[in-house]
Amino acid sequence: MQNAQSCPAQKNHFLWLFGLLFFGLHTPTLDAQEPTAAPPQAPITTPPVLPSVQGAIQSVVEAGSIAGAVVLVSHKGQVIHFEAQGFRDITSQSPMKRDTLFRIYSMTKPITSAAVLLLVDRGRIQLDDPIGVHLPELANLRVYRNTWRSVAPDRPVSIRDLLRHTSGLTYGFFSDGPVDQLYMEDHPLFSANAETMLAKLARLPLEHSPGEAFTYGVSTDVLGALVERVSGQPFGEFLQDQFFTPLLMTDTGFVVPDDRVGRFASVYDPQLALKESSESSEFRNPGRLSSGGGGLVSTASDYLRFCEMLLNKGVFQGERILEQSTVEAMTQNQLPPGLWVHGEGGFGLGVKVQMRDIGSRAHRGEFSWNGIASTHFWVSPSDELIVIALSQRQPYSNQLRELLTPIVYNAISQ
Repeated sequence: MQNAQSCPAQKNHFLWLFGLLFFGLHTPTLDAQEPTAAPPQAPITTPPVLPSVQGAIQSVVEAGSIAGAVVLVSHKGQVIHFEAQGFRDITSQSPMKRDTLFRIYSMTKPITSAAVLLLVDRGRIQLDDPIGVHLPELANLRVYRNTWRSVAPDRPVSIRDLLRHTSGLTYGFFSDGPVDQLYMEDHPLFSANAETMLAKLARLPLEHSPGEAFTYGVSTDVLGALVERVSGQPFGEFLQDQFFTPLLMTDTGFVVPDDRVGRFASVYDPQLALKESSESSEFRNPGRLSSGGGGLVSTASDYLRFCEMLLNKGVFQGERILEQSTVEAMTQNQLPPGLWVHGEGGFGLGVKVQMRDIGSRAHRGEFSWNGIASTHFWVSPSDELIVIALSQRQPYSNQLRELLTPIVYNAISQ
């Protein structure tokens, strides 16, 4: 879980705000959706524990690398590990619990991508539609060449490009190129609503023509606006109706309501200094932007249900959510030849895809993504395995993922 003379202090200010991903503006925005009630699911009454996982997380908490974590492992349809360790909030000494709410940040992206694919299943949109067909504001995007010149792209940005991050849209936060600097002058995500965000993007150049490179950026936020525009519903309401209610994701939404703040984790830096308190978090603000790229809060058990639906090729508890062929396309590499993620990874329609087997470090066919507060999920279809590891540490760390992967694979192979 990317002012041309932007000074270092200004850039650091933006990076700090990005650490709150994404921006929780106090001005009215898209209707943010609170977690709402859904039919109850039978609880996991006895917490199963893998001693090897338990010991590994304990060591990380005791070393002071993280305040706490919740780790859930499901193998062949059975939960084999589900444990909370450490603290949800250090100041109050509130323990982490299995139902703790986390800012999942960019783990929102696979959910938004699934929402787009649902509209494809229903014939409302097509993957290769130019985005300007549905969002006319973005019909005339151009490609940066230099300070004085932009050119027409080789072809329009498509919905497929947005899903696989080959659109040419960037974030502005992860590098310091000329297009990134233009983003930082008036960032699209600092917007009162989706219409303002789209208007800002329409004035910004693409980093490259669509399909030429993998560029992680605001593509999924545009997809959230697309879902809202095509469906005619506020984005959070669409997710609630089409995913959260049928998947029994009772604790997932864009806002933490007052009656659940006692389950909401605080965020800490690597020295365990407080970065954002659960009590004063922008995720409690009902006026914040419903960001398709990083705006959801959730729990390990809620996110498990979303992953179970994907692992089961679009079916959850006998109900079909997405078509089988759609999930297969989502979780297989869709990048043009020669493009890779992180050197050797593929990318599907909203998730990273592991392209080769590297033993206990990764299995071919895994799909995954992470969130900037060090939240992680990965699914290995060949092993019928789902792993969800949630902490609240910023800046991002891959420590939990790298620690747990060999332990879990070794455990299920015994």
